[in-house]
Amino acid sequence: MHFRDKIIAWDELPAWRRTFRAGGKKLVVTNGCFDILHLGHVTYLENARNFGDALLIGVNSDAAVKGLKGPSRPVNSEQDRAAVLAALQSVDGVCIFTDTAATQFLAAAQPDIYVKGGDYTLETLNQDERRAVESAGGKIVLVPFVPGKSTTGLLEKISRL
Repeated sequence: MHFRDKIIAWDELPAWRRTFRAGGKKLVVTNGCFDILHLGHVTYLENARNFGDALLIGVNSDAAVKGLKGPSRPVNSEQDRAAVLAALQSVDGVCIFTDTAATQFLAAAQPDIYVKGGDYTLETLNQDERRAVESAGGKIVLVPFVPGKSTTGLLEKISRL
C-alpha cells in the first residue's frame, strides 16, 4: 500500500468507517493540526494507535489552522500534513476536515475510542465533540504529551536562530 492511499476524502469517510465496523475492528480516532511533525506527535500517535485496531487522524484544513493558530500558520499545507501523517506506520487513515472544531468529523468517523492530548480534561474538551463521540457509543481517552515537545515551542526556537 502506498501511503497516499491512506488519505481518505471527506465524502469517502462514511464508507471507509463502515468497512471497519463490518470487520469488527476497534477504530481509534484523534485530530489536530499536526503542522510540523515532531517527537511529541509521533509518540502521541503511537500511544493512541495502541488503544485499538486502527488509527484515523482528522487533520484541520489550512483555513481552520489559520483560525486556530493565527495568520502565520500553518507552516505546511493540509495536503503535505496529511501525506506525512499517512506515511507513519501507526496511522491507518487520514482525513482533512474544514471546521475548527472536530464535531462533524467525529460524527462521520464514529470512533470507538477518541484520543486527545493530556492538556485536555473531560470538562475542557469541546462538549459538542464529546457528545458526538459518546452519543455514538465511543469512549474518550486522554493521553499525556511528551514534555517540552510542541510545534509552537519548535517555531519559537527556530525564530531565535
